[in-house]
Amino acid sequence: MKNVVLIGMPGCGKSTVGVVLAKTLGYRFLDSDLVIQESENRLLSEMIEEDGLVKFLEIENHINASLNVNKTVIATGGSVIYGREAMEHFQKTGIIVYIKLPYEEIRHRLGDLAKRGVAIKEGQELRGLYEERVPLYEKYADIIIEENGMTISQTALEIKKQVLENGK
Repeated sequence: MKNVVLIGMPGCGKSTVGVVLAKTLGYRFLDSDLVIQESENRLLSEMIEEDGLVKFLEIENHINASLNVNKTVIATGGSVIYGREAMEHFQKTGIIVYIKLPYEEIRHRLGDLAKRGVAIKEGQELRGLYEERVPLYEKYADIIIEENGMTISQTALEIKKQVLENGK
């Protein structure tokens, strides 16, 4: 069985759901944002602030494209879909699951975007970021989970059910 790669907006629950999903599948769990922070020895927000958005996206793309794991649930950063090499790698090595939430729920869940290390262009609002990313998430997704109103456990079980049915 391949990896399960979770994509979606910041705040949609990729990391939280990913841990539960990994336990129910008997897989390992990997948070790619933590791998990036560890490899760079600084927080995502520091990388974006110090190096700029373009350089951060290059680092993110490179690290995600080089992840060499198997039978792992991978929670990615929300901006992973900007990295062509990373997404091609994930398409070959896993089933990509888009955890979809409506804009209002994302806005409600997110706090300070800068402190959270969200890759957003200077002057861009959350609504614009959401509208820019949704088509990319949908483009790369093998499975789309409409999470709104579901608990973490319900989301994980629905992903498991669809991944096993999809069986890529």
